[in-house]
Amino acid sequence: MLISDAALHDHGAGAYCAYGSRITPEIVYLSGFRTSDPVIYIRREEEPGFIIVSQMEYERAMREASCQVMTRNEAGLIRIIEEGCDHWESLAKMITGLTNGPVLIPELFPYALGHALLERVPVIVDREIVSGLRAVKSETELNSITLAQRAAEEAVDTAINLIKNSKPHNGGLYLNDAPLTSGMVKSAMHKVLLDRGCNACDTIVVSGPDSALPHMMGNGPLLSDSPIVIDIFPQDDATGYYADMTRTVVHGEPAPEITEMWHAVKDAASKAMNLAKAGVTGSEVHSVVVDSFREVGYPSGKEGFTHNTGHGIGLEVHEPPTVGPSGGVLSSGNVITIEPGLYFNSVGGVRLENMGLITADGFINITRYPEELIL
Repeated sequence: MLISDAALHDHGAGAYCAYGSRITPEIVYLSGFRTSDPVIYIRREEEPGFIIVSQMEYERAMREASCQVMTRNEAGLIRIIEEGCDHWESLAKMITGLTNGPVLIPELFPYALGHALLERVPVIVDREIVSGLRAVKSETELNSITLAQRAAEEAVDTAINLIKNSKPHNGGLYLNDAPLTSGMVKSAMHKVLLDRGCNACDTIVVSGPDSALPHMMGNGPLLSDSPIVIDIFPQDDATGYYADMTRTVVHGEPAPEITEMWHAVKDAASKAMNLAKAGVTGSEVHSVVVDSFREVGYPSGKEGFTHNTGHGIGLEVHEPPTVGPSGGVLSSGNVITIEPGLYFNSVGGVRLENMGLITADGFINITRYPEELIL
């Protein structure tokens, strides 16, 4: 979807400009082109957007980009470089030669380039236009997210089967007479993802007291009779879209406290998913979870429920909308996670995470993997 002329006009800008590569969501979203080397996207008022690429990337960009394509030479960059300007000055001079007046840029923008632009034209920072567009997913985007989610579920299933097939011994889990480690489980999961055309980093497989730290990635032997938190957020290589899911399991006999926490988390998640729909705020969904935990004696703060209920997902793992105390109104087409958790240093942590589509009628759960505590 394009940035509207009205949005440019409301900000007093003659053009929108973004800079980045395949890891820059604005570039991927607005251009449909993914490349390792940075490119520049420009959208002038009353004109379609275009990207400026090297000659080497021109033919591929013409095939893959969803916007118009221009070479650096056509944009005048080669001539400007020959005049002796440095890198950022050259880019700024090229951009201002192609835009009309003030330039609107995203929040994440190279400081050096922004500074060089500011020496030539007024620069306005966009804090909501593109993020607002990205928050409402098209059918194509939803399909990309769902594809990544199916890969995530297959990877989690691989992890859970490894844990299920292990044998408790001396407080740990053993597979083929060797300790089953966090690293072994992550490696098996990542191999599945590679086969499905996805990649993952910072995958969480953590057990014991460390599971009380929500983003502790885990290492070393996994423990029996202890919560094992598995949190994976793979990215589809072809599209750049992410999925996100979490399951907590125990091989053996969990402490009564863990069983009670797990049921409380599952109940809170169910209430949040039942409430979430277009027109409801993210803060209202979060409050339902806080209240659900409070009713059964669990606090929110340094221990207990320590984080937001969820977040939007797309070209970033965490993106708008927010499902937390500051969360605004949810819209049809948002894809969000619902991931309540409880964490106590004395016993460990429990988290369940599902991902779904917001509609006028409710939350359509994209996640299809079952929720079971005891293996």
